[in-house]
Amino acid sequence: MTSSAPRRTVLAAALAAAAGAATPSAQADAARTPEASAAAATPEAAARRTKSLVDYHAWTTTADWNKGHAQGTAIAHGARPGIRLVHPVGTLDYKDPHTGRTTAWEYAVWTSPAHSLKVPATEAVASWNAHTPPGTWIAVELRGTYSDGGRTPWYVMGRWTAGDGDADIRRTSVDGQKDGKSSISTDTFAIDTPASGLRLTSYQLRITLHRKPGTALTPTVWRLGAMASDLPDRFEVPASRPGRVGRELVVPHYSQEIHKGQYPEYDNGGEAWCSPTSSQMIIESWGRKPTRDQLSWVNPDYADPQVCHAARHTFDYQYEGCGNWPFNAAYAATYRDLQGVVTRLASLTAVERLIHAGLPVITSQSFLKTELDGAGYGTSGHLMTVVGFTKDGDIIANDPAAPDNAAVRRVYKRRQFENIWLRTKRHDVNGQVRSGSGGVCYLYFPAKPAPTQHRVLAELGIR
Repeated sequence: MTSSAPRRTVLAAALAAAAGAATPSAQADAARTPEASAAAATPEAAARRTKSLVDYHAWTTTADWNKGHAQGTAIAHGARPGIRLVHPVGTLDYKDPHTGRTTAWEYAVWTSPAHSLKVPATEAVASWNAHTPPGTWIAVELRGTYSDGGRTPWYVMGRWTAGDGDADIRRTSVDGQKDGKSSISTDTFAIDTPASGLRLTSYQLRITLHRKPGTALTPTVWRLGAMASDLPDRFEVPASRPGRVGRELVVPHYSQEIHKGQYPEYDNGGEAWCSPTSSQMIIESWGRKPTRDQLSWVNPDYADPQVCHAARHTFDYQYEGCGNWPFNAAYAATYRDLQGVVTRLASLTAVERLIHAGLPVITSQSFLKTELDGAGYGTSGHLMTVVGFTKDGDIIANDPAAPDNAAVRRVYKRRQFENIWLRTKRHDVNGQVRSGSGGVCYLYFPAKPAPTQHRVLAELGIR
């Protein structure tokens, strides 16, 4: 069995080492050498370990939106303050590369103030939560300042709409964006040569809201943010000690494999749907799901039609896959009073705190079959959902790569799971150095989290 494999390189360091090549699987961890252990004992390394290597920041409140520069946008007041299009500042003709249609769109723009990073970064991933009724869409861009004083261009981090009807563009990432110092790989900004010492020290986000000319339609954006990070190259991460264990959350069990061959236009069918399948499990754990009308397009002979729906509505027409990280978070946020973010976590201790607060976590990892006992497969990139911990601290995961729904619940050894998820370097079956996800995860949670949930999210930099 194989699970879905991303067609992008995750870490910028790996881009330099592996020339951006895709890999079929990961290999066993490299043993820590005495030299590496000595280096880890230096004061500089100790200082590095004491500070956070991840900076997630978002604009979500009325005060936040007021700090930005509005051109034709206004604040949408309410329980979830956001921005909306009120006075178009222009019209553009957009030729959709995936339909060939050229359509006129009115637009307005909101630009964030510069966010100075606590962690000068090698990578950044934007994510957003928005309502985009038919006939509207948004474009999210990032512009940063380098540590050498230079500035990046405005990079497109995604063109998003929830639908794919005749009135809509096709949601898409944008290839070929680079300036000689950095580049965009599907959904990830990356410094091309981290070993040079160049870093991103601050960034702005710009969001352009589009609608059909002459209408009163508008997208509404409730959350706009980015995760920036500077993780060290490492084949092995320190082991954590079990803390708050012995809890398992109630989360539906959905297998991607039972959808194998269904709707091959969406990344060759279910065998590649680990990300939307994981997303759908968490969405439904919060009591949300598509309506019968929304599922009417799915073949009635197919089980779990909501998984097909999730795949269709996370599909990135440029990447030709359903594994675009911010597109999955944005899809989750199309459901009533749900939020979705993409970030990185530093350890399983953070996951324990989230689980203890009732918050499941979708994780991204790459591994060989020999590296994760009980999985039965190897993968160059796979999403699964952590729903709990055993009393001994091992991982309880809903793994969508299971052959059927009954086999989705798995228990994985803590140390094995921790390493394959958090490492940034690995070896493939041919011994070549490839990238690891470095603790990337999706978090989906209510617009108004419970006090304990709010506190744990805030401790992780998410508000």
